[in-house]
Amino acid sequence: MNTILIKAASIVNEGQIIVADLLIKNGLIEKIAPNIDVPADQEINAEGLHLFPGMIDDQVHFREPGLTHKADIFSESMAAVAGGITSFMEMPNTVPNTLTQELLADKYAIASEMSLANYSFFMGASNNNLEDVLKTDPKNVCGIKVFMGSSTGNMLVDNEKVLENIFKEAPMLVATHCEDEQTIQRNLAEYKEKYGENITIDMHPLIRSAEACYKSSSMAVELAKRYQTRLHILHISTAKEVSLFDNKTPLAEKRITAEACVHHLWFDDQDYATKGNWIKWNPAVKTAADKAGILKGLLDGYIDIIATDHAPHTIAEKEQPYLQAPSGGPLVQHALPALFEMYHQHKISLTQIAEKTAHNVAICFDIDKRGFIREGYWADLVLVNLNDPFKVTRANVLYKCGWSPFEGQTFQAEVTHTFVSGNLAYQKGRFTTQETGKRLSFNR
Repeated sequence: MNTILIKAASIVNEGQIIVADLLIKNGLIEKIAPNIDVPADQEINAEGLHLFPGMIDDQVHFREPGLTHKADIFSESMAAVAGGITSFMEMPNTVPNTLTQELLADKYAIASEMSLANYSFFMGASNNNLEDVLKTDPKNVCGIKVFMGSSTGNMLVDNEKVLENIFKEAPMLVATHCEDEQTIQRNLAEYKEKYGENITIDMHPLIRSAEACYKSSSMAVELAKRYQTRLHILHISTAKEVSLFDNKTPLAEKRITAEACVHHLWFDDQDYATKGNWIKWNPAVKTAADKAGILKGLLDGYIDIIATDHAPHTIAEKEQPYLQAPSGGPLVQHALPALFEMYHQHKISLTQIAEKTAHNVAICFDIDKRGFIREGYWADLVLVNLNDPFKVTRANVLYKCGWSPFEGQTFQAEVTHTFVSGNLAYQKGRFTTQETGKRLSFNR
């Protein structure tokens, strides 16, 4: 289909909500107007529905290659599209770790054939691949990922000289996972001395502590200021870290930006009693005060964007004792419904959701022609019924791992249609799998 006409949608875009028609032609937004009266290959009555720019998730782990028993690009992009995520940026801690330009190219090749959503992949940094890192093309790769805390495989960058060189020489955005490894290991040793192997999940935020996060984040900020690096700190999990960022500089001019994740906005340490390892993440879900501080920092402009850090593991892996259970959980299918639930709870506005999940991600990463509902831009769009409740169950999750940390939760809003580069990829439970998403490009 070359043309799709969306009629009478409440368009949520750039700080306002207007009722209008929207015409998609050859993948792009051709026209937005109060009344468009032209023949189209398909017409959708969107009266009573809200039209958002598709969420651009800057942090996912889709597990391909090497870990496809947990997830793969096809399965997780399908779940993402069902949840209103039209573009994703995927992390390098697959197997093998994405530490060479050849391995990076391999992931793009898989996505070009398998991804229902638009895609980009981070180049991974380690203690010994600086030469490869510096070959990364800023125009068609989203960024360089640095683990300043323990990670999968050979990706902990703990050599200070290497870290300085990355910050000094990186030709593009550097995204960091910030937890101080020495602090974590010291805490873990203390808890093992007290409890042996019987450490429980409620101790997770005490081991992977607020101190560990702040120490590492503040070091990253200091390095970025020293070398004028374009730094983006992922998954802020403490209220204290918010103070490291600036809300005075316009986002397009910021050299240091930050992200909050859905799970740190939704859960707190009281939830470990009922959710256990299902909400075991790194950085850890921390206190209610941290959760409130992150939300305030987000709404006040210190934290710029919302992401998922979607990181699935199998049920069997998560059911192991605390010390053996891996950190991470699947989130892409339910991130926007969770944010719309927060809207119903009067915690965030619809225009702020569009800003933090789409507009600001596009600005932050300099993404070409995406993230806004504008004529001439790619038609990455999501229609949402804000009053169509559904309950999350294992029977209706689409993740390959087969579970969700939101199981049992009823959300008030549901995604009805998702358009990826103009293709109607998802409609009320049905997918169009013939067309794949497109590789993101960047204006750098």
